[in-house]
Amino acid sequence: MVFSGTNSRYLAEKICASLNCPLGNMNITHFADGEFAVSYEESIRGAHVFLVQSTFPNSDNLMELLLMVDAAKRASAKSIVAVIPYFGWARQDRKDKPRVSIGAKLVADLLSVAGIDRLITMDLHADQIQGFFDIPVDHLYASAVFLPYIQSLKLEDLVIATPDVGGSKRASTFSKYLGVPLVLCNKSREKANEVASMQIIGDVKDKNVVLIDDIVDTAGTITKAANIMLEAGAKSVRAIASHCVMSDPASFRVQESGLTEMVFTDSIPYAKKCAKVKQLSIADMFAETIKRVMNNESISSQYII
Repeated sequence: MVFSGTNSRYLAEKICASLNCPLGNMNITHFADGEFAVSYEESIRGAHVFLVQSTFPNSDNLMELLLMVDAAKRASAKSIVAVIPYFGWARQDRKDKPRVSIGAKLVADLLSVAGIDRLITMDLHADQIQGFFDIPVDHLYASAVFLPYIQSLKLEDLVIATPDVGGSKRASTFSKYLGVPLVLCNKSREKANEVASMQIIGDVKDKNVVLIDDIVDTAGTITKAANIMLEAGAKSVRAIASHCVMSDPASFRVQESGLTEMVFTDSIPYAKKCAKVKQLSIADMFAETIKRVMNNESISSQYII
């Protein structure tokens, strides 16, 4: 049985259409002070329950998922699987300076204590977050939808690039699979969400560049990288990223930048208007994973890379 939180219903409906099963009936009641309560409107006793909810800000999405898990546990579900296409708070994955929280570990603990038996997620900001859980974690990769899309563009003189050194592993995997060169951008920050300087490592002259990233938040880094590459002689620059966070003024920056297009998955809803933004659906990939979990089949065999 598949159920959805409020802000991921659009994706859950597509997953259910792919699975050819109905989306479960759930009621979320809101109180005047902002508190809300979750209730299942049908029996889930003895059922394998899949709860679809990305935990992007604000924190209501995470709290809603925790209440859904708790309600399912108290309603005697046989197993509870959290399907979290975008795992929020993942950028806080270590102590990068003294006296800070590790938000990703805290969220992992909250979900575990609430009572999930398994997690299905996609393109975690840091792979080691899987180790924060003591339950099975199925970590999917958006490359399953991005690589066929890049190949469909039939770009000559293609180069894969990364807007920062931290994403070099992901970009390197793409470049090896496609058999094309890899270009890196080295950036320095003065503070969060603000890029101070950036240098290109590699040749982009007369090349069609595809930038690869996992999260685009304010779009400062990726638009700066695109503009620098065009100044260095690139023919065109496209960007591909797994999660469409797109906090203001990201849409304006993408629209005003030299990017040809900005391609995301639909792990997070995007309601703002930007002609350059395109979303590819991951519903079929998650539906296939849910089928394989139910049938105890291999999940890694569906990965492209």
